[in-house]
Amino acid sequence: MNADLYSGKLVIWKDDRGFGFIQPDDGGKEVFLHISELKDSPRRPRINDTIYYYCTTNSDGKTRAVNASIRGLKKRSEPPLKKPRPGDKPGPKTGLALLLVKLLLLLSLPLAGATHFNWVTGNYWPLLLYPVMSVFTFVLYADDKTRARQKIWRTSEQTLHVCELAGGWPGGYVAQRVLRHKSIKPSYQFEFWLIVVLHQFAWLVWLGFGLK
Repeated sequence: MNADLYSGKLVIWKDDRGFGFIQPDDGGKEVFLHISELKDSPRRPRINDTIYYYCTTNSDGKTRAVNASIRGLKKRSEPPLKKPRPGDKPGPKTGLALLLVKLLLLLSLPLAGATHFNWVTGNYWPLLLYPVMSVFTFVLYADDKTRARQKIWRTSEQTLHVCELAGGWPGGYVAQRVLRHKSIKPSYQFEFWLIVVLHQFAWLVWLGFGLK
């Protein structure tokens, strides 16, 4: 089961059969929901309810919602106070710290390469490009998620990937974790991490075989 909490609108509900489909806020494919995953709900779901849920993947590769709740009836964002136990999901501050650590690890090689490139060639553009494109890409992610919720014209995935390839992948990485956008679609994730690997490899080649 994916540890991230998602939300979406219930667009299909067959009450007599006890199942329906959620349209995720990030605009991905509809997610299957069974009534058994709403055990703590004081009422049955209705069309246009906002559903909070976790995701799991069946053996056939299809995604379904688990541990779901209806907004306004049960707030997952305000769980009862309890002592933390080993294995508990980290809180907001801990989660932010882990995100920063992971981001710094991913950036260590590109930053080292860009710094070396600047020292050898006097060209500072790679050092400038990463933060500028990251901010721009983060804004594109946020705008696309808003458009997905409003069901209006979306930013194409190709455009997002071009911005990531141009140096904005750190901003895309943060947006995926903070905004919960484009973070569960396998094909998108494959292309995103391919871009990250290409950047890592390019700087590794530069550091290993570039000008001294």
